Amino acid sequence: MDCPALPPGWKKEEVIRKSGLSAGKSDVYYFSPSGKKFRSKPQLARYLGNTVDLSSFDFRTGKMMPSKLQKNKQRLRNDSLNQNKGKPDLNTALPIRQTASIFKQPVTKVTNHPSNKVRSDSQPVMEQPQQLFWEKRLQGLSASDVSEQIIKSMELPKGLQGVGPGNNDNTLLSAVASALHTSSAPITGQLSAAVEKNPAVWLNTSQPLCKAFIVMDDDIRKQEERVQQVRKKLEEALMADILSRAADTTKDIDVKMDNRDEV
Repeated sequence: MDCPALPPGWKKEEVIRKSGLSAGKSDVYYFSPSGKKFRSKPQLARYLGNTVDLSSFDFRTGKMMPSKLQKNKQRLRNDSLNQNKGKPDLNTALPIRQTASIFKQPVTKVTNHPSNKVRSDSQPVMEQPQQLFWEKRLQGLSASDVSEQIIKSMELPKGLQGVGPGNNDNTLLSAVASALHTSSAPITGQLSAAVEKNPAVWLNTSQPLCKAFIVMDDDIRKQEERVQQVRKKLEEALMADILSRAADTTKDIDVKMDNRDEV
């Protein structure tokens, strides 16, 4: 049959397979005006060159399909965006300043000098410096539930008081939670009294931005009472749910028995 999508004189042939596992399927071929046979779209594109735009040409149907071209462009655009999109940073470690050492320079060792002294002590391990006031990065962040409703923040004890520039309850809560999560050492707060005058100099980076505090036995007792109250409420809620489910099951059985008696 003629192929209107190609230049005049081009023919399309569809051959049905009559045997084998693929019997019933068809193969499509195209013939040029000179009688040359083409079995695939790449062969056809190489032969025609720039004379015909085959970007939207469907080899199976022999028609131009602009919607197919649009889908291919959208797919390529999405693939490009996915490749450029970086992986999320899931590191929960505290941010630290990444500083490259500038002291590792080549030296010449002189061994024949009369006053030469060879140091045998090993080089001390230098700790990486931590960034001061990194808690300010957490300002404005809040947790939300599945319905995107902001969850009410915890209330800190009155004994916890923030220190440093721009401190508030939310930042202090995040700092204490991060310290508990990343450190196994006791959380005591800033023990130095000079930190209030100049926190940039006297700040202890291993402790959260709060004044020194002491947890008393009375505080522990009150917290235990709150935990017991919450556990009791949870037990009551679970028991009420179990009784409600049992009542619904009994009601369903009674309804089924009544329907059976009526039948």
